[in-house]
Amino acid sequence: MKIVITDAKTVTRGDLDLSPLATFGELVVYDSTVPEELPSRIGDADALLCNKSPITRQVLEACPHLRFIGLFATGYNNIDTVCARERGIVVSNAGSYSTDSVAQQVFAYILHHANRVAAYDGFVQKGGWIASETFSPFVYDLKEIAGKTIGIFGFGSIGKKVAAIASAFGMSVLVCTRTERKEEAERYGARFVSFETLLSESDYLTVHCPLTDATKGIFDESAFSGMKPGCFFINTSRGGVLKENALKDAVQSGHLSGAAVDVLTEEPMTEACPLLGIPNLVITPHIAWAPLETRRRLLSIVCENLRAFIAGRPIHVVS
Repeated sequence: MKIVITDAKTVTRGDLDLSPLATFGELVVYDSTVPEELPSRIGDADALLCNKSPITRQVLEACPHLRFIGLFATGYNNIDTVCARERGIVVSNAGSYSTDSVAQQVFAYILHHANRVAAYDGFVQKGGWIASETFSPFVYDLKEIAGKTIGIFGFGSIGKKVAAIASAFGMSVLVCTRTERKEEAERYGARFVSFETLLSESDYLTVHCPLTDATKGIFDESAFSGMKPGCFFINTSRGGVLKENALKDAVQSGHLSGAAVDVLTEEPMTEACPLLGIPNLVITPHIAWAPLETRRRLLSIVCENLRAFIAGRPIHVVS
């Protein structure tokens, strides 16, 4: 079979060996592919492997041989799954590969906010400690996270990992999902609450839900105004779950003590992004999933998905 990867640069910078995929057939690898090039590059492919390439109905209709789409991702909103289903194309994603790394990123943000390590290092490097009259200059406010309340919106594998880590830090944990999961939350030492309670009681609020019609823009002006004053907001899910101007206003007004986001509505970031340059608002470039160990795990799942499809027993099927 002919296997085409359309956006390998989104998965590896040369540090991840993609050759295991060549054991399944003829492998053609493109570092990146603009939408206009997709029909010609995958038109004769049997299998497509991609991360964020937009596979629309128009693209799929130009690919008569295509039988399988394997995603280097958990999310699949870049694939027209309705059209894929109509054409008998199996779509498999790679769920849960980034659980540990994304949960780790959440607490990197929390500790960055609470311990001000970077700020204090900057103070020292600029000679502040040398000039200090005391051995412990209290330049920036510090916070203990033990005893604080963390709210988790979405309770899949990442949300559960965050809950487990938060409990180890001595935090109280609140959970909110679109469907009630009270007993499941309790198994993680968490309390299942309504969306309104999650907003009003959380000292830290972290988002781990998929982007759907129901979650698009759910964190809007009303949601941010309903948050506990001083709450610190974190989003590592998808940029579309929040309204960026509303987050900007909530941070600039001081209602939120700060925020950290790893994802934006438009990626890569544009110069017009309203969150750029806002004090107390940390932005990282969609890298929570990017440790090498995590990407190796991702490649292993993609290989298993392709192997299972060839064997006639598809797994991790989303369409």
